[in-house]
Amino acid sequence: MKPFVYETTYILRPDLNDEQVGQSISKYETLLKDQGGHNIQIQNRGKRRLAYDIDKHREGVYVQMNYEGPGAQIAVLEKAMRISDEVIRYLTIKEEVTIEPTEATEAEPESQEVE
Repeated sequence: MKPFVYETTYILRPDLNDEQVGQSISKYETLLKDQGGHNIQIQNRGKRRLAYDIDKHREGVYVQMNYEGPGAQIAVLEKAMRISDEVIRYLTIKEEVTIEPTEATEAEPESQEVE
């Protein structure tokens, strides 16, 4: 079974203060850990202007999470985001991990001459 890396980007309401943003990030990180997620990397991209208004918001706080784990965790995470008043948009994508070939697999077998 090949490992998968997931990336979830979500946008929080712009009227949240820094403490509330931190609490939201911690909440979703804990949720992932409880569901078996690991290698969690979180990047708070900060407040940015949206390309178009979402629920009458012109700006939003962007947060990106990269993590590994079972696919079942995605449904739990997205359900929590869907019912949250803090999250105005979210998107999860799955990437297949490419394993770098080692020297042993790179070595070509010696060719044999046929007479």
